[in-house]
Amino acid sequence: AEPKNPELLARIARQYRYLMTDASDNQEKLRLGHIALDYSTRAAACGPKDCDAQLAPAITLGKMLPYLPAKEQAAASPRIKVSVDKALAIDPHNDTAWHVLGRWNRVLADVSSAKRFVAGLIYGQLPKGSYEDAERAMKKAIALNPNRLMHYIELGRIYAQMGRKEEARQFINKGLAMPDTEKDDPETKQRGRETLAKL
Repeated sequence: AEPKNPELLARIARQYRYLMTDASDNQEKLRLGHIALDYSTRAAACGPKDCDAQLAPAITLGKMLPYLPAKEQAAASPRIKVSVDKALAIDPHNDTAWHVLGRWNRVLADVSSAKRFVAGLIYGQLPKGSYEDAERAMKKAIALNPNRLMHYIELGRIYAQMGRKEEARQFINKGLAMPDTEKDDPETKQRGRETLAKL
């Protein structure tokens, strides 16, 4: 009935991301991810002034990253940043956008210079991220919405990678103590527990 409704397209993309979470097979996760990405891309195209529509491709690509081959991971990275920047330009108070920006910085800050060099030769220049920018973005997400456990656990994971173990434990444990309210919360808590186990 409304094939160009950005809010509707973004919601459909979200449902496919939820199905990704429930899928046990990685190939099935990727298949659902590509459908989610199609709806996300359409949402962004139809809603140039809609923050959630602009953010949808970044969230979907972020969820797909662990299952993508290296070349596609490298190609996804700048696309995620463009998507987040557009979303934050529309609504600088969107805590999810700050969260995605924080994770983007954390992941790229963790790429070694040797890996970055090889990736640059094969796939083109990888964007640069920093732990400091990751920490800043995640703190902003918490300030905007202190009721989401994913912000605390992700900030803890940033601190873990920075070698700040006490702060890592503090924030991950805070997130783990909060009740599950969102679809991805159990998955997020599992990542938090895995990080704690390595500290």
